[in-house]
Amino acid sequence: MTNGGTDPGPGATRRLGGAGGDLTPQLVAQEWLDDTMLEAAGIPVHDVPLVTVGGGLGSFALVDYLRVAGVPADRIAVLGINQKPWQTYAYLARNSQIPEHERLRSDSGSVMDNIWGFPSYAVREAFAAGSLRGFAAPLWTVLTEPILTDYYTPQAGQVYASVDREAARIGWSGMLHEGQVRMVRRRQGGGYFTILTPPAGTTPTKRVAFRSTYVHVAVGYPGVKFLDDLQEYRERHQDFSRVVNAYEPHDHVYEELRARPGTVVVRGSGIVASRILQRLIDDRDRHGAQTTIWHLFRTYVAGPQGDSVFGRRPGKDGFAYQAFNFPKAAWGGQLRNTLLKLAPEDRPGFIRTTGGTNTAPRRSWREQLDRGRREGFYRTHVGSVGSVEPGPDGTTVTRIESKDGAILQVEANFIIDATGLEAGVREHRLLADLLDHTGARVNPLGRLDASPEFVLTGTESPPGKMYASGSITLGSYYSPVDSFLGLQYAGLQIADDLARIGFAPRIGPFRSVRQWWKWMRNAPP
Repeated sequence: MTNGGTDPGPGATRRLGGAGGDLTPQLVAQEWLDDTMLEAAGIPVHDVPLVTVGGGLGSFALVDYLRVAGVPADRIAVLGINQKPWQTYAYLARNSQIPEHERLRSDSGSVMDNIWGFPSYAVREAFAAGSLRGFAAPLWTVLTEPILTDYYTPQAGQVYASVDREAARIGWSGMLHEGQVRMVRRRQGGGYFTILTPPAGTTPTKRVAFRSTYVHVAVGYPGVKFLDDLQEYRERHQDFSRVVNAYEPHDHVYEELRARPGTVVVRGSGIVASRILQRLIDDRDRHGAQTTIWHLFRTYVAGPQGDSVFGRRPGKDGFAYQAFNFPKAAWGGQLRNTLLKLAPEDRPGFIRTTGGTNTAPRRSWREQLDRGRREGFYRTHVGSVGSVEPGPDGTTVTRIESKDGAILQVEANFIIDATGLEAGVREHRLLADLLDHTGARVNPLGRLDASPEFVLTGTESPPGKMYASGSITLGSYYSPVDSFLGLQYAGLQIADDLARIGFAPRIGPFRSVRQWWKWMRNAPP
């Protein structure tokens, strides 16, 4: 690492004297910091060439590439609040009714723990099966998707277990420093300071600083966003039990609806709404629940979408159907190449056209909803919500206005907001701080602006660079940024850029073969 001759080497710690080891308002207000400022504050400084902030799957994807390329573990610091890379993802998945035995919306080749993509999830599932039928089923699905079968998707638990294996192989725990990152600042003389708040009682000071040449930010979604009318209802009536978000814990909803007949309103028409609907109908089928479901649509999709013959997306019964959140060509084909060439002002429209709100066209889901319509327990309505108010006996009343002016009032025991994780970047303290103090900019979709190499524009501190990956970069030069393969693509682009400037070796064909064989034997890279 280049730090003006002050770097004592990877992993070294410099304990600086001074006041209480905490940030001051004056330090927080600075856009550039130098070594003497942290010394005066008494904040210990760790020197390491590369810091990745987040500690989730985005951090994991980059670190995996770098370790395979040959970067030693002591040249990387992972800063995050979780011990395992998949914990935040699993928390959101479980809340949105995807427990470990259920299948995710990812294909067989998007293997987070394996940069080569082989053996795929389907092959692993086949060889782990204890019967001939279990062996054949995933392979048959992959061979016949999507004509004779739905796309193969891995079980959530399979993904978590495979990431655990790879994390242990690359020495993840030795690179991890637990805590909450408070801020990142450019360093006078080059590089960056990343300020971490470790768990209480684990260090003598409240803050710890990491001095690095490169910083990677991968903090996931900025936060959970409620629909405005539901947020206003919760705040005004302090009712956090009857009106819930699909991404927050809400098992009490299903427990109560299994115990007694009730009505639930579901809002949203994407993949999470589909999972919520499946859970509600599964409880009717398996546990005898007598739940009536009202599904409210703000925009109703009645047929195929799109003007081009080759770009039309199936749609029916309120849903836009697409196997994955973006067409496969967006990951590495013609749609990706088109986006790379578009002007910034043209990218948002293109991303909305190829992505937007959609759900997977799984046969089991569509059969459930068809049966619900026939039997009357699944009802849909299209319109805009005028208000949500408390109803009798602990219920809520949703007032809906249709396009023709008709008013419908739905009394329900629960309302589930399944409209997604769409909070703006300023809802996340670290991201807002990057915009205010580190030169970061927003792109036309309101997320962090990044180059095709995922460098955050405006944050340069030569020779240092700041990178970002994941949903916080949506609207820049890549669209499926929050998918497994999208995180790996970002990791590859960043690793290649670091190789160009001399930090990481390139992964050539011979090294790639050797490293794959080490992966197969579960040997350290």
